[in-house]
Amino acid sequence: MKKILASCFGLLVSGMCFAQEQVEMADELRSSGKIYVVVGVLVTILAGIIIFLIMIDRKVSDIEKKINKK
Repeated sequence: MKKILASCFGLLVSGMCFAQEQVEMADELRSSGKIYVVVGVLVTILAGIIIFLIMIDRKVSDIEKKINKK
């Protein structure tokens, strides 16, 4: 779990380093207020993927425990 969080943090930090350039499309989205919709959708998708991975990890851990008890 700690490795996953560290990897996500590293990706976010490295992404911020490259986000210094001005992009015309981003300016248009920002001026019309649609950038918040894009960011919201991306955050929702990322949160869904993280929750899905955590659920799968728990299920696999339970199965491993059951196998080891036999």
